Amino acid sequence: MKTAKRFSPQVLARFERQGRGTGTYAEALPWHQVTRGDPASSGRSHLLKWRGRLRHLLSDGELGPQLFATMLPNLDDCLEQCKLYVDPAPHLLAAYCERDPNSLLPGTLQIATELGIRHPKVYGDGQEAYWTLTTDLVLVFRAPGQPRELLAIAYKPSGFDDNPRKVQLLKLEREYWARRGVTWLLITPSQSIPEVVLTIRRIACWALDGEASEKERRTAIEAARQLGGHSQTSVLHAIASIQGSMESAQRSLWQAVWYGELPLDLRRDWRPHRPLILMPEAEFRTFNPVGSRRSAWTS
Repeated sequence: MKTAKRFSPQVLARFERQGRGTGTYAEALPWHQVTRGDPASSGRSHLLKWRGRLRHLLSDGELGPQLFATMLPNLDDCLEQCKLYVDPAPHLLAAYCERDPNSLLPGTLQIATELGIRHPKVYGDGQEAYWTLTTDLVLVFRAPGQPRELLAIAYKPSGFDDNPRKVQLLKLEREYWARRGVTWLLITPSQSIPEVVLTIRRIACWALDGEASEKERRTAIEAARQLGGHSQTSVLHAIASIQGSMESAQRSLWQAVWYGELPLDLRRDWRPHRPLILMPEAEFRTFNPVGSRRSAWTS
């Protein structure tokens, strides 16, 4: 399969024909995808299976916020590589039947003009087209009895602010969501603890696996509390002796942690002989930069 070498008006037109940037839940189609037909991203890409479809993440940095997002309560949907419309468009919540689809809000071209920012373009074969900006992650929350709420998240590596053009485009992205009444976060490596990010990446295979029952999670929680300070290996063997398999033990233990039911110190390394340390729930929740809504944007 041929790999596209760079973005061009023809590539963007192909994305439009494919319906990218549309859909919700398992039918959502990210604007950028990890495929041979897309120009390669600058980082290491990931495909993460979650809630019935593959999530297209273009770097290690994007993987962290995606995993942190799945830990949050009342998460109804999660859209990665979310398209920002160049021309006026309905609110994203119209796709969830919560806004008037005929009411249009400013697109990036109008906003860029009002902010005095040159809108990016792409060129190829004698043609030009306005570049379609995207937001790395848009979370959709739905608390019982409440309307849906959106949270937009951009990820950038350290040193992004050394590039004035990148800062301009982030300002444009932020204003796009502000016009829609949506909170926008800028996540960089400094918003999270590296050891915590590595830990959640290691345990995600269990946490996002087939769902453990509430009874299984309770068993894991009780064992971990009774054996507080003992090694990870000891705790898992104790759970497995009750549930009948190490696979079930791994799944129930780490899902209890993932859901915040068992607040463990995630600043641990990979070694299984290290003890599992319980910690206060409030401190545990500060590990999650998305849940804490920390942002690197200060302008």
